[in-house]
Order: sequence, then C-alpha cells, then structure tokens
Amino acid sequence: MKQAMIFAAGLGTRLKPLTDRMPKALVEVVGEPLLKRVVFLMKDAGMERIVVNVHHFSGQIKDYLERNDNFGLDIRISDESDMLLDTGGGLRKASSLLSPDCPVLIHNVDILSNTDIAGLYDYSQRLMGYGSDGGQSYAADCSADAGIRPAAVLLVSRRKTNRYLLFDEGMRLVGWTNISTGEVRSPYPDLQPEKCRMYAFSGIHVFSPCLFAKMQTLPCKFPIMDFYLDNCASSVIMGCVKDDLRLMDVGKLDTLAEAEAFVARDI
Repeated sequence: MKQAMIFAAGLGTRLKPLTDRMPKALVEVVGEPLLKRVVFLMKDAGMERIVVNVHHFSGQIKDYLERNDNFGLDIRISDESDMLLDTGGGLRKASSLLSPDCPVLIHNVDILSNTDIAGLYDYSQRLMGYGSDGGQSYAADCSADAGIRPAAVLLVSRRKTNRYLLFDEGMRLVGWTNISTGEVRSPYPDLQPEKCRMYAFSGIHVFSPCLFAKMQTLPCKFPIMDFYLDNCASSVIMGCVKDDLRLMDVGKLDTLAEAEAFVARDI
C-alpha cells in the first residue's frame, strides 16, 4: 500500500483576510482549492490512503471532502480542532490512521511544485528497504548503525533562501543553519556549515513509521524539522536532491497571482 499525509491544519495568517472566513486549504488557485490540487497529486501518484490534518475552520474541510465523496479515495481526517499540534505533533497524532507497514509521503497543502511524487515515493521505499508490496524486507530499525537504511528522505534543492539544511558527503542530514543570522543547529557540536552540503527543504518528505517510537516522549506540539534535527545522529535522515525543482509556497496574498502563473506553466 502507498500512503500520504497532507498538512492542512495551519492558521494561514499570511493569507488574511481570506483566511478570516476559510481555511488555507480551501483557498483557490485557478478555480481549484489548494487541497484538491494536492489530493489529486497524491491520487495520480497511486496513493491508496491519505490522511489530512485539520484545525482552522476544520468543519469546512470535512464538509468539502464529504460533498466530493473524498474524490473516490480513502481519505481520513486527523482532527486537531482542540489544539494545533504543529507538523511533528500532527504527524504523531495521525499515526493511528496510518499503516505501520509502509512509508508515509508528507506534503504541505500550500506547496506547488513539479515534483514526481510517485518517483520520490518509490525511490524512498527502495532506500528504506520496503518491498514492492509495501512490506518491509528488513527488521524495522531507525538506529544509525553501520549500513542501516534511512528512516526519512527529505526532498531538497539548491533554491535560494536564508535557511538551509546541512548534509554530509553521503547526503545524510547533520544540521541546519540560518545564513543571515549565523545560527546553527546540530547534534554535532563542532559542525562547520561551510564544510557541509547546503540545500533548501521543499516541505515534501517520506517518513518511515519506525520513527514514531522516538516521538512518544515528546510534548504534544513540536515541529517535524526539530524532530529530524534532534534525531539525525541516532537515525539516518537522508536528503534527495532535485536539481530542476520548481516550487512555490502559496503563503501570502501577493503570491496568489504568481501561483496562478505557476500553475499555467503546466507544472
């Protein structure tokens, strides 16, 4: 089985006043809600189960999916109406709705890109050691022992930004830096960013359910990237570079017109 999770619980504060009356997931680009665009991206990639987390105007998202009969897919709702849990906490809450026997493709609802989702998932599945039927061909283990397979694969590119993920020569995650402030985060105290490979994160990644065990003692709310950085020394978190990645974060009102042009380019 192939499965995915769409992060759709954000408040969408940068899209006000539109998000004063609707969730960011239902903001339209060229006449279609962002959520529908990502759902169909997942459908075209062969995802058999999709989990969508909700918080802001959660009822509107539930009603929208019900009116459209979940677009003929197995779509499950992880309801965070009582408390917004951030990306890591949201993923952990959704674990009961996901199969423990295959990786999870994770995608932000406000991202447009030219990513080959099916290709990324299949590539990650092979790296992680899952068989073509979704079953694991090795004992689930997220430790960083020699020769162990990656527990997560992050899609990255050379896109210009102030914040970069840091990787070693083998494209294993070792840290993060903000080049405008000089801040560095890493479990390796002597890490020198200038000696690392620096890439921008896309908001698209593939996660092995074996990592859920490492989340159990964390607070209710935490970002997934903080989790990856805190655990990259004890678990193998890999970067997958897409040199021709075209990506757009539909996060502000002034980006909506750009988003329409982006979609018109037939991504």
